[in-house]
Amino acid sequence: MTDQPPNGLPRYRMLTGPDDAKFCHRVSEMLELGYRLYGSPAATYDGEQVIVAQAVLWQGEQGQANRS
Repeated sequence: MTDQPPNGLPRYRMLTGPDDAKFCHRVSEMLELGYRLYGSPAATYDGEQVIVAQAVLWQGEQGQANRS
């Protein structure tokens, strides 16, 4: 595993979107690239749908970050 994320991606990403299969696939893709979940997921309701958020952190940073 390299020290840097692929394709110029940042080390930290906050993924957000409607709570649907597309969002789950986006999170899964980040995990497959080598990111790890960071912190707990968050959810809110915008009056029409549930919106979720999940932070991911490039695994090279795991040793330096506070794990939640």
